[in-house]
Amino acid sequence: MPGLLTFAITVPVIGAVLLMLVPNRDGANNALVRYGALVVSLVVFAITLLLWAGFDPNAATGEVPFQFVERYDWIPRFGIEYFVGIDGLSLMLLVLTGFLTPIALLSSWESIEKHVKEFSILMLLLEASMIGVFCALDIFLFYVFWDFVLIPMYFMIGIWGYDQRIYAAIKFILYTMAGSVLMLVAIIGLSWIHQSNTGDYTFDLLKLYELQMPASTQYWFFLAFTLAFIIKVPLFPFHTWLPDAHVQAPTPGSVILAGVMLKMGGYGLIRLAFPLFPDAAMELAPMLATLSVIAIVYGALVAMVQPDMKKLVAYSSVSHMGFVVLGIAAFNREGLQGASYQMLAHGVSTGALFCIVGMLSDRRHTRLISEFGGLKSVMPRLTAVMLIITLASIGLPGMNGFIGEFLIMLGAFKWDPRFVVIAALGVILSAVYMLWMFQRVFYGKVTNDRNKGLPELSFREWAILGPLAAAAIGMGVFPNVFLRPMEPAVTRLVEKVDPHRPQPSITAEAVLPKGLLKPRPQAPRPKPQDPRATTRISYEQGRAR
Repeated sequence: MPGLLTFAITVPVIGAVLLMLVPNRDGANNALVRYGALVVSLVVFAITLLLWAGFDPNAATGEVPFQFVERYDWIPRFGIEYFVGIDGLSLMLLVLTGFLTPIALLSSWESIEKHVKEFSILMLLLEASMIGVFCALDIFLFYVFWDFVLIPMYFMIGIWGYDQRIYAAIKFILYTMAGSVLMLVAIIGLSWIHQSNTGDYTFDLLKLYELQMPASTQYWFFLAFTLAFIIKVPLFPFHTWLPDAHVQAPTPGSVILAGVMLKMGGYGLIRLAFPLFPDAAMELAPMLATLSVIAIVYGALVAMVQPDMKKLVAYSSVSHMGFVVLGIAAFNREGLQGASYQMLAHGVSTGALFCIVGMLSDRRHTRLISEFGGLKSVMPRLTAVMLIITLASIGLPGMNGFIGEFLIMLGAFKWDPRFVVIAALGVILSAVYMLWMFQRVFYGKVTNDRNKGLPELSFREWAILGPLAAAAIGMGVFPNVFLRPMEPAVTRLVEKVDPHRPQPSITAEAVLPKGLLKPRPQAPRPKPQDPRATTRISYEQGRAR
């Protein structure tokens, strides 16, 4: 189907325009607006599934190793094009975006009561811009979508957030805009270098992949791009905007922020920073891995002492996204596939956690762990779903979180085992803070009388949590469904960057005891004796006796 990617980008925009035409004075048509936005988001999700069904992993070869490519001149004087296409990496993130947006809209039906029309419009515009980020193959177009994402999220936090929403919204926009400006300067510099070498401006990502630059120049460009991306991830020490944004944002804003927007940073590292500047990337990868393992342990330790459930989940995102950056820093097949898979798994499990926290907050108007306890006897169905999501978040085998973390640590171990030793501590700590929180909220006696009459899950809430729990289990049991489309893209990127890799300072062979990685020589087996000789010896011994 030609134009399917453009259709995926424009359908939410068209839906937002149509919602603008709906008269909604004093909330008279709130139900119509909610259902209209939900239908539009479901159509977009169906388009992403069509893209998945039509995607051929074996066809990702040739001069343009992308599929569903659309290319039109936009500003030809400066080589700017409308150039979109997808490979396996961007395909899976498109599906994640299409999957989480209807869930976020459903979660807003109780938490968003004012300006419903404006909120629904911003959600659809946010979806369109996130899809554009994952599709764009012209880096100027990529930057336009990248920056436009900030506008709807800024208003969602600032208007529909909690008490300190203005502070959180301004902090969010300042941090992310600072990184974006540096990236814009680097994008302009890349096009200027291409014009100096060839006489033509271009923002074509595939042409810029072939641009030759000295390593000293690559360092500055790599730092500019990487700073923008690790702020978005976010990575220690640029993470401080995230807990404030999550705590103050409404539930649907937190779902999209954690589920999709953070993945834009990881996607940018994989798609732009490492393949565009491979020499600098390989030299600075250990520094990036160091920050990632600090984020893993630091985020887990801070999450462990949080009294607020939403803040606990926010700091858990800092820890889990540190695993993603560690896999990217290793930049081998296992690490890169693990990082890509972990982004999908984190989007599902953390989105579900924010939905559950939002449901409890809507019922009790508090998120303090100390205000709950014994909910297992009051809300057994919610407890069962929360247990599934908790086990997925801590990486239990058979759940989605295990696959990504296992591949990341496998790839990082092949690259530098020292980082894996520290990262493994984060796995243990994640089990501590998540299971401890689960125990305090859902087990024990009901000590607060206000918890005794809490209603069970409604049909709408089942429609939110059911698909998320099913996805968490399905991704853990059938990981190859998601890994196979990504494999050719991962292989292509690794083959491009790997020749620039310096010799590692330490390897698994240097860390482990000698002979552990090599098969030990087998001792020769004794030859079987002739049974007749054994019988003859026994006969002679009998006669002697």
